[in-house]
Amino acid sequence: QVQLVESVGELVQAGGSLRLSCAASGRTFSSYHMGWFRQAPGKEREFVAAVTWSGGLTYYADSVKGRFTISRDNAKKTVSLQMNSLNPEDTAVYYCAASPRYPITAVRSYDYWGQGTQVTVSS
Repeated sequence: QVQLVESVGELVQAGGSLRLSCAASGRTFSSYHMGWFRQAPGKEREFVAAVTWSGGLTYYADSVKGRFTISRDNAKKTVSLQMNSLNPEDTAVYYCAASPRYPITAVRSYDYWGQGTQVTVSS
């Protein structure tokens, strides 16, 4: 089992940057693929980025490709999301999640979720 805790989100201005971190507890972190998802008010939870258990492959939603970077440190049991060139459409609650299966771009593949952290981008 994996417990996930995201760092506190922030209010940032459009064009700014923010780095989210997610700390995991449990002995099997390195065996899970990790992902970041987000949910805006009135919308479904959507895929943002994911990284395979080894860190060898990463995946991004088209809307964030080139602006966001996901990374993981299995020794520290953390996964991070560096977000650059933020815009108001990035405003949402961001969740990190752990998955033992593919496809890692799908919400349904994830068994463990953090509590979520609010990111607000002002125009």
